[in-house]
Amino acid sequence: MEYVKLGKTGLEVSRLCLGCMSYGVPDRGPHPWSLDEEQSRPFIRRALELGINFFDTANVYSDGTSEEIVGRALKDFATRDEVVIATKVHGRMRKGPNGGGLSRKAILSEIDHSLKRLGTDYVDLYQIHRWDPATPIEETMEALHDVVKAGKARYIGASSMFAWQFLKALHTAEKNGWTRFVSMQNYLNLLYREEEREMLPLCRAEGIGVIPWSPMARGRLTRAWDETSYRSETDEVQKKLYSATEEADRRVVERVAELAAERGVPRAQVALAWVLRQETVTAPIIGATKPHHLEDAVAALSLTLTDEEAARLEEPYVPHPVLGGLN
Repeated sequence: MEYVKLGKTGLEVSRLCLGCMSYGVPDRGPHPWSLDEEQSRPFIRRALELGINFFDTANVYSDGTSEEIVGRALKDFATRDEVVIATKVHGRMRKGPNGGGLSRKAILSEIDHSLKRLGTDYVDLYQIHRWDPATPIEETMEALHDVVKAGKARYIGASSMFAWQFLKALHTAEKNGWTRFVSMQNYLNLLYREEEREMLPLCRAEGIGVIPWSPMARGRLTRAWDETSYRSETDEVQKKLYSATEEADRRVVERVAELAAERGVPRAQVALAWVLRQETVTAPIIGATKPHHLEDAVAALSLTLTDEEAARLEEPYVPHPVLGGLN
């Protein structure tokens, strides 16, 4: 396993991050395909064995049960100082006023709830899951600064938003002497490259670590175009992400298949190797619900694509509608 600094910080993270949205009570929340605790624990243990020290979850995943499962597993399989735990805030956790969003009240309440579920005194990376247009960014950034100063988070990060919004948040923190975002968790893969226009150059210029979610496009890049899974059939987000560009996306998937056959490796390795070669990417967030998912992801670290191969994969791409939590 390779380890790199997260952005301009001194924090060392594995070159791969295990995304834990797949681990949670299936009938809690919108993910009926998630793995329960008994099924989840072997994946977390194996990730640690492979050298992955970076684990990402969110308060809203499976109604908080993802945090509970991840927290118990990491406590059993590792020591706290060995791992980097990231979670997120924004999603609605209860009905009624102040049940979600990025107000001071929501942030200061939700960090305590997340810490309790995770069974830890602090998280290493506390991220805003989305932009909150109903709350002044000054209120959000000051609350996050106070979370850090209280010792409940070591660093703060952001997730999918427009580049102008991210820059506004960075400027607000700098202007007021508050804690600055060190990472951006955005949507990036061979089927969605719109982040190349503004967000990735901004992160490069500002020294922000990029930890993209869904680097294999929710599995679409890893299998034949017409092949489906239980998740693809029930995941409403997936249908929304790709329904408008199916013909062009099919050609990209076919290019991945062709190159994988030539290289003699699974398609997942090719798709992930493309993300890993992007200059701004620190650690793609991978999902794992089958044993080979982790093995393929680690193997992708040793797969170096040539410029010509990367160009072949990129050539069929067409501009996509702005998605990934932004629309």
